[in-house]
This record gives sequence, C-alpha cells and structure tokens, in this order.
Amino acid sequence: MAEVNVYGLNGKAKESIHIPTIFEIKPKLKIIQRAVEAHFARSKQPQGRDLLAGKRTTAQSWGTGYGIARVPRIKGSGFLTARNAGFIPYAKGGRLTHPPRAEKNTIKKINKKEKTIALISSISASGNKNWIVNRGHNIDDVPEIPLVVDDKIQTIKKTQKMVEVFTKLGLNKEIDRVKTGKKIRAGKGKGRGRKYKNKKGVLIVIKDDFGIYRAARNIPGVDVKNIESVSTIDFAPGGLPGRLILWAQSAFNDLEQFKVMV
Repeated sequence: MAEVNVYGLNGKAKESIHIPTIFEIKPKLKIIQRAVEAHFARSKQPQGRDLLAGKRTTAQSWGTGYGIARVPRIKGSGFLTARNAGFIPYAKGGRLTHPPRAEKNTIKKINKKEKTIALISSISASGNKNWIVNRGHNIDDVPEIPLVVDDKIQTIKKTQKMVEVFTKLGLNKEIDRVKTGKKIRAGKGKGRGRKYKNKKGVLIVIKDDFGIYRAARNIPGVDVKNIESVSTIDFAPGGLPGRLILWAQSAFNDLEQFKVMV
C-alpha cells in the first residue's frame, strides 16, 4: 500500500502514513458535474412575474372601420397616453410575451448513490497531480500530493502564522496566483452585489476547529471545511475536480471510513 508523508508546521516530513483506498478510484467527471448542477439548481431561489403585470390598463381594441391597427388602445382623451397601444407584448408598458413563472420547477434530481460517487470521485481527483494542474493550481513547490499536515495546524489562531506555514509548505505561489486573479465581472452582475470574480485556492480539511477558521478566512481563495460536512461543491467548485487540498492528519485518516463505490 502506498504511503504519504505527514509534514510539520516547519515544512519538514515527520512520519509516513498509508494513503486511503479512496484515492485509487478513477474520477468520474460527468457524475461530478451532475452533482454540482443539482446543488446549484436546488439552491436557486424561485422568481417570477406578477400575473397581472402589464394588464392593469383600460386598453381595448376599437375594432374595424377606423383605418388604424386593431391593437388595444388606452381609453380616454385629453392626456398624452390616450389612444396609445397597451396590454399587448410589443406596446410600451404592456405584458411580457413569455414571463418567467415562480411555480416553474427548476430542481434537478440526483440519486443518492450518484451523489456519493461524485463526492468520492472529487476527493480522488484531489490526490492526482494531473487533475490539480489542469484546474490551474500552482504546485511547483508543493512537496507532495496529497498534502497532509500535522494536527497542530488546527490550533493556529493568527493569519500571519498561517501564511508562514503556507510558505514553508510551498503554497506561497498558489496564494499569489489567487491574489492576482481577481477580476471585475462582465455584465449586469456588477450592480447586483457580485462585482468581482475571485479564484478558488487551497481547501483546508480539518477534524476540529481550535482557531484555524478565523486564521485562514482572510487569505484570498482559502476555505476551511470540517471532514464531516464536506460536499462535492467543496472539492470540485464549478464542477471541475482537482482542487488543491491541505489535509489535517486526523481528517485524512477519517477518509478510510468513506464507503467506496466503483
């Protein structure tokens, strides 16, 4: 059975442990993408239009015999919009032709077995250098994949100390890549609270939080997750597997408990 080194906070190997069998599974990209799509579809908030939008008007067709188009026209006289077209889709202030409906079912279903396979596949891809490089991560100075660190990393409470540990583990280039990857979003989203697009960086998987969450949350692109609450969306953001993972030793050992499906 293959082994991997466990690194201390100084960046040096201290012992070797066995690699869980979950990393021997071949990742299934299509199932991972299905699980991520189902996640986003379920988290989407239903939205639609008022059923009477554009229909609150006195507009009514005059019929034939006036030498004008038979579109519904606003009743009245002596004001600017009198006799203007209304109600119809191509009139100013008229109804929409095919408005979005809040009752539309946008949820995408996925089997429990597929969901489990997707999670296992995304974890397996995170232990393969090819998948990680294809996702765009910089692992030139990373000593080993998968990268396992002593549980003492869970007790770090200062961001400065966290950055120092990242540097000793060869993750400083990855942090720089995320910092320089911040871009302004194209389109209307800029005015809707999502002006910037940020890259995803290192994911730290832990067993217990003794302060590491507060220490790592201000580092760009870095996320911290408990091994008991991880999902496919954490290991394969956007449906693209191969995220760079920093495993706490206790969390890495818990991977043996995952039910392996082929």
